[in-house]
Amino acid sequence: MLRTLTDWLGRLTEAGQPEEGFSVADPRLSVAAILVHIIAVDGIVTEEEKAGLNTVLREHYGLSEAETKDLIAEAERRDDEAVDLYSFTSILKRELDEEGRRQVVLMMWEMVYADGVVSEFEDNIVWRVAELIGVSSRDRVTLRKEIEERQAKGQ
Repeated sequence: MLRTLTDWLGRLTEAGQPEEGFSVADPRLSVAAILVHIIAVDGIVTEEEKAGLNTVLREHYGLSEAETKDLIAEAERRDDEAVDLYSFTSILKRELDEEGRRQVVLMMWEMVYADGVVSEFEDNIVWRVAELIGVSSRDRVTLRKEIEERQAKGQ
């Protein structure tokens, strides 16, 4: 009987573990969910945005293609379930230092400019997330200009 109880508890514990390897508290998952939200907020997700999302996450976090695919799938699921951005931003505010949070804003701008069109919805999300994670308006604008300059140079 003790063995049966132990086996049952073991199965419950295993069932509670994330299959993709990205825990809810992993800042990478929160960043990916915010980026997924940004590219979908205007109602149109282009191939350029999908490719940009894949590239930004893979390069920034040093992930393999398979890991990136898993991260994006889990981020899409989390974004679909989220009622607001706070569940993501609270993790970023807690887990990342100032430079890490600035990098999040930089990645957000990369996604905003991925399709070459900046919508007011995308701009608003960057502003709200930056405020929630403690990135100043000055830094947010500076990072935006950095991405605009890269876009102008064709990088």
